[in-house]
Amino acid sequence: MRPLTEEETQIVFEKLAKYIGDNIKLLIDRPDGNYCFRLHEDRVYYVSEETMRKATNVARENLISIGTCIGKFTKTRKFRLHITALDFMAPYAKYKIWVKPAGEQSFLYGNHILKSGLGRITENTPQYQGVIVYSMNDLPLGFGATSRSTQDCRRANPTDIICFHQADVGEYLRSEDTLT
Repeated sequence: MRPLTEEETQIVFEKLAKYIGDNIKLLIDRPDGNYCFRLHEDRVYYVSEETMRKATNVARENLISIGTCIGKFTKTRKFRLHITALDFMAPYAKYKIWVKPAGEQSFLYGNHILKSGLGRITENTPQYQGVIVYSMNDLPLGFGATSRSTQDCRRANPTDIICFHQADVGEYLRSEDTLT
């Protein structure tokens, strides 16, 4: 477990900024204490500084994880967000998509969101923007990237893809062995 380098920090923050914008500073300086990002075996963890200090007493080879896994670095040094980051990103999301109940199940099985399944979308959402996907009951379901802007969505056919799937809460069941 070690702090992120400058390059790694920049890569992680750029990825998070696609979804939550400038609200990244709210993740670090929280009212309930300071939080930080730590790297352990190519996985980035979001952990309170208090817990992180206590974890230094455990040897690296004995430490499995600490805090919440936000994502991992691939072999090509790209950062991939995990669904476990959803609970921390959802309250600070700049752009959101709400899915109708009929399209909810399809999204949770790993499919893209079609126009027919779109309930609402945040105004002035640009094309290829990172969005948090919600159910109509404001329950965060996952995240993705828009394939069209808000204005283009209004003119789209019911079978057109509106949001590309990136991660959903169904992954807790489908990929439980790779999340830790």
